[in-house]
Amino acid sequence: MYGPISMLGYPALLVRVLAMSLPLLVAGCAALTPAPTPILPPEELYKTGETELNNRRYEEARLNFRKIVERHPNSSYAPRARFYVGETYYREAEFDKAVKEFESFLAFFPRHEIADLVQYRLAMSYYDQMKPVEQDQALTQKAIDQFKKLVKDYPQSRYATDGLAKIDKCRERIAQKEVWVANYYFTQGNPSAARQRLELVLKTYPRTAVIPETLFLLAEVNFYEGKNAEAVELLRRLSVDYDFTEWGRRGKQRLNNSGLAGTKR
Repeated sequence: MYGPISMLGYPALLVRVLAMSLPLLVAGCAALTPAPTPILPPEELYKTGETELNNRRYEEARLNFRKIVERHPNSSYAPRARFYVGETYYREAEFDKAVKEFESFLAFFPRHEIADLVQYRLAMSYYDQMKPVEQDQALTQKAIDQFKKLVKDYPQSRYATDGLAKIDKCRERIAQKEVWVANYYFTQGNPSAARQRLELVLKTYPRTAVIPETLFLLAEVNFYEGKNAEAVELLRRLSVDYDFTEWGRRGKQRLNNSGLAGTKR
């Protein structure tokens, strides 16, 4: 009833079907492949980064600034973008990361027009981490070192004046720590160790606000060791030069109560 099926026409038919299906297959694969991410120009990345920074979206801002540094390292935007990477960390109080970025900037662009700002931020990254008086003051000393570098390397900077003021505050903190330690030694019955610390403060930090307290404590050390004449001399200096302070008034009262007000060398 039916004749044998011929296979002779199949190859041509198969070729025709494949030829028609191939464009659809290619189009389907193309649809599954993500489009390549365009490399945006540095000015557009910078503008976006600034907007994100102003809106306190620091991670998003950092991403845009990093793209400039990595994809457009020779553009005029690259130095400022590198600074802003550190700035985002600084504003997030990620000080260790901020320090690395600021140091990297200064290594690459030590004479850039914003290098003084970067040096100031580097110093502030340590300053903002200063510990209470009773704790270690290593970060305070690092802040001093970086503020000194600011003043030395960029003396005309608008940040130099504040840098000098910050140096004074840091020195005040270290002096307070020395007096705190001296007081601890004295209360523990070690007046010689207390004396060493107090004399160091008088010699190294003579213009700090802790000098009145230092004089009072050193007078107490002298009284403890039986050096009454030296103690009286210190109390007189305290009551005359620092009479406007609480320690000056306490020194005058201590001098009167000692019964040695007329003692001379």
